[in-house]
Amino acid sequence: MIKKLLQAAVVVAGGLALGGCPVGQQAKTTAPTKPPAADYQVASTVAPPAAGSIRNICYNDADLTTYRVRMLQMELNVATLQCQTANGSRAYEGVYGQLLSKYQSELSANARAMQQLAGRKRFNLDVVVTEFANRTAQRAQTDKEFCSRAKRAFDWALSSQVTSLAQAPAPYDLGPEMNVHPCPKQ
Repeated sequence: MIKKLLQAAVVVAGGLALGGCPVGQQAKTTAPTKPPAADYQVASTVAPPAAGSIRNICYNDADLTTYRVRMLQMELNVATLQCQTANGSRAYEGVYGQLLSKYQSELSANARAMQQLAGRKRFNLDVVVTEFANRTAQRAQTDKEFCSRAKRAFDWALSSQVTSLAQAPAPYDLGPEMNVHPCPKQ
């Protein structure tokens, strides 16, 4: 099931990929490489709703972590398909494989947790994962830093400082756009 879901998301993201980000050209125009850090995320511009209006539909910290780990995985999956070297090959295919290897057990646990979350929150998991891929693929066309932002995310997630994907923010915080908000603190 998960394999089919991932394949479907890859096909959707690939189909939306109208053009790749030429990583080789970016490297010539960007500043020297920074050390790995979690400073690459683009914050959402969606204003949070009033606390009282979301109390029944909000996500607790554990559910948000589950949701955000899947969001990160899909955003990096899209970056792997979109970002290209100067000769047209996929720039991040190798590091994406390293990420999957490093976090294999965590990603398996996340897949189960996402299915449970989908049942509790009554959303269609396939639709949510496809939406992650679609929204990220759209960013590739408008964000000049799309590929370098993905590279920073890969570097951070694969650094020795990071032991869980929960420590690596997704390059784009899509949650608020998709009406996913943290529960208000009491």
